[in-house]
Amino acid sequence: MTSQCKFPGSVILGTMVLPPGDFQLVQIMDAALAKAAQKAGPWLVCRPGCTQCCHGVFAINALDTLRLRAGMEILRETQPALAAQLEQRAHAWIEEHSVDFPGDVKTGHLNGSETDRDDFEEFANEAACPALDPVSGRCDVYAWRPMTCRVFGPPIRMYEGEALGCCELNFVGANDDEIAACEMPVPHEMEARLLAKCEEIGETVVAYALLPAALD
Repeated sequence: MTSQCKFPGSVILGTMVLPPGDFQLVQIMDAALAKAAQKAGPWLVCRPGCTQCCHGVFAINALDTLRLRAGMEILRETQPALAAQLEQRAHAWIEEHSVDFPGDVKTGHLNGSETDRDDFEEFANEAACPALDPVSGRCDVYAWRPMTCRVFGPPIRMYEGEALGCCELNFVGANDDEIAACEMPVPHEMEARLLAKCEEIGETVVAYALLPAALD
C-alpha cells in the first residue's frame, strides 16, 4: 500500500510518496548542520560512536515516518541483510516496550490525549534506538534519519522564540555569546507546511517506521 500525501508533485521512492519539499528540507538541514559545525569547531564533540542521543524514545512525525520507510525500502533492495537486522531490532524493541506503549501497539500510532502524552514523557527513556548499530555505534538509517536527530547537538531553538539549547556534551566552557554565534537555524515553518499535507499519518516512533507497512 502506498502512503499518500494530499498534494501534487510528490516524490515517489518505492511505494513511499514524499512531499516534493522534503528533499529540499533535508538539504537545508544538512547545510545548516555543516555550517554550525564549522563555526563551533572543537566545541562540537559529536562523533560517530557517541550514542547518548540515540537512547530514549521520541515521537516522529509524518515526514520522518515516510522518509524512514523509503530508506528501508531502498535497504531491502540494496542491503537485504542489513534491512533484516533493522527489522529484527525493531521487532525486539516493540516486544520489550509494548506493555507500556501509550498508543496502538499494532499500528504504532501514538495516542494524542493529555494523559497519554504525559505517559510518553516517561516511556522507554533509556532504550537504545533500534536503528543504532550496537557494535559500531553508528545509525544504520543515517541518510533518512528523523528531523530530531538532524538537529541534535548544535545550539537550536526547538520552537520559534524559545531559548537556545544544545547537547550537554557540547560547548563545555563556552559563554552564551559564543554559543549563540553557532546557532543552527531550523526551518520550522517549512516543515509545518509540508506536514499539513500529510495529516492522515499520525505520530509514531522509529521502531514502527522501520517495519514494512506498519502504519497502513
